[in-house]
Amino acid sequence: MDKRVVFDFEIEFTNGGGIQGQDFRLDIEGDDISDEELAKYIVEDMRLLMVGKVTILNKKIINEKHKRKPLDEQERI
Repeated sequence: MDKRVVFDFEIEFTNGGGIQGQDFRLDIEGDDISDEELAKYIVEDMRLLMVGKVTILNKKIINEKHKRKPLDEQERI
């Protein structure tokens, strides 16, 4: 069974403001992901710039089918 991570997050931007997400889900490889890796994954996946502090909250790993196709199966633009 595939693994996904469910979590809340808060991202602060260095130029002011921020965003939050609740019950956000992402596909992961393996059985776990560190908060640091998860923060990097969110920032890169959302293509965010000028990111300051990233806080991960209420993280849990669940068994759930991955929603995205693997990178080698996705169409390249």
